Order: sequence, then C-alpha cells, then structure tokens
Amino acid sequence: MSEGAQKDPLHGKTLKAILIELHEYYDWQGLGSRINIKCFTDNPSLNSSLKFLRKTPWARTKVEQLWIDTFAGKNH
Repeated sequence: MSEGAQKDPLHGKTLKAILIELHEYYDWQGLGSRINIKCFTDNPSLNSSLKFLRKTPWARTKVEQLWIDTFAGKNH
C-alpha cells in the first residue's frame, strides 16, 4: 500500500458506502442539520442523494469531511 493511501482515511471507500454509514449514524434529519443540502432535507433517498453528490463536488466534499470528522480515527 502506498504511503498516501495509508494516510487517506477515505481510501477504498465508495461514496455510496460513506453515505450509507453516515445515514445509519445520523439519519436523514441529522445529515440535513449538519449539511444543509436539499437532497438530505427534502424527500431524501440514497439514490437521489448519490446522484446529486456525484454531480456536485462541493457537496461531496462536505459529505466526505463529515465522514472523516465522524469516523476517522475510530478504527472504522
């Protein structure tokens, strides 16, 4: 494994896996309160959220950062 991959907490994580973990931990309401984007606050679903996040780099970055803040360093 490369040194960069060892330091990147998101290495090997798909966006879908990240979103599922966050949803299981916070639920949609909790996600919407932490990241105020419509795909989490207005009739949310996994598929609609993935579609939006894949097209919207700034929102994906916020979701990835929330995952890092929530789970990185917890041997998750």
